[in-house]
Amino acid sequence: MWHIQVIHGPNLNLLGQREPDVYGRVTLSEIDERLRVYATTEGFELRTFQSNHEGAIVDAVHQAMGWADGLVINAGAYTHYSYAIRDAIASAGLPTVEVHLSNIHAREPFRHTSVIAPACVGQIAGFGWQSYHLGLEALIGWLETHVPPTPTPQATAESS
Repeated sequence: MWHIQVIHGPNLNLLGQREPDVYGRVTLSEIDERLRVYATTEGFELRTFQSNHEGAIVDAVHQAMGWADGLVINAGAYTHYSYAIRDAIASAGLPTVEVHLSNIHAREPFRHTSVIAPACVGQIAGFGWQSYHLGLEALIGWLETHVPPTPTPQATAESS
């Protein structure tokens, strides 16, 4: 069973209200619920976290090191300048997929650069809330081809 941490960055708590023409009308709680349904269907553990604070996001990446096999992150505006989040991802050593609701490469020039992308295994942008779903699919596929799954406690007891 895979264990995945999804991290939502600043202002994503306002999804559904904030610039719906850019980010859509789906709320963060609706996205999280859709991701939980997908995780249950596919048989992996999923935890979600949202913060508007850079240090809390760094802490969430660090905490994921203790239990997660990989990360999906939408760092919001921190994508473009947070070397602290980039370094946390690189230090954690967890495969990470960066996701964005909008196509950051088709927006304002300052959004075209991601400082966290070089620390990630891939980036998905421009598919609205489905960017998260696609990011999870991509991460699970990456894990299945690169990492043996973490044994469940039941499997560990049976092999003893």
